[in-house]
Amino acid sequence: MKRLLSAVGLVFVLSWSCIAQTSTADSPATKEDVEKYLQVVHSHDMMKKMAVAMSQGMHQMLHQQYLKHKDDLPADYESKMTARMDEMFENMPWDEMMQAMAPVYEKHFTKGDIDSLIAFYSSPTGEKMLREMPSIMTEAMQSMTPIMTKYMETVQQRLQKETDVMIAQSKKASSPNTTATHN
Repeated sequence: MKRLLSAVGLVFVLSWSCIAQTSTADSPATKEDVEKYLQVVHSHDMMKKMAVAMSQGMHQMLHQQYLKHKDDLPADYESKMTARMDEMFENMPWDEMMQAMAPVYEKHFTKGDIDSLIAFYSSPTGEKMLREMPSIMTEAMQSMTPIMTKYMETVQQRLQKETDVMIAQSKKASSPNTTATHN
């Protein structure tokens, strides 16, 4: 009987330790877990590199817009707008943005999820992903810019047509009735 109780006790203790390990991995990620993850992925540097990639794409779009409307714009338009855009990216509150992200990660990921992400980004493939991501984003923005520009032009034209129709309808509805009535 002692052996049976000892065996049951041993099974209970081992089961409890498995449950405890599972619950730890399933517990919500803490701020410290998220900060460790963001550190491993070099998120601050990554954000800045992504901003540079986005900025380059935006510069390209700005240049295309300038070329399209250069007869209506001042000669220094492109250089001024580029400088303003660069200044905007340089003055981004990166640290505040990083702090604002942490609770979102805590909400959506468990401790186990964060540990897995840390393991991945610490692996050779994860490290390569981190190294290549800025170049991938830059090239993706360059390849998407003509598509985005064309789409935005189409949307802008459609909105302008709809606006013109609404203006015409509004004028028509508000104009006095000029039809003569016969008695």
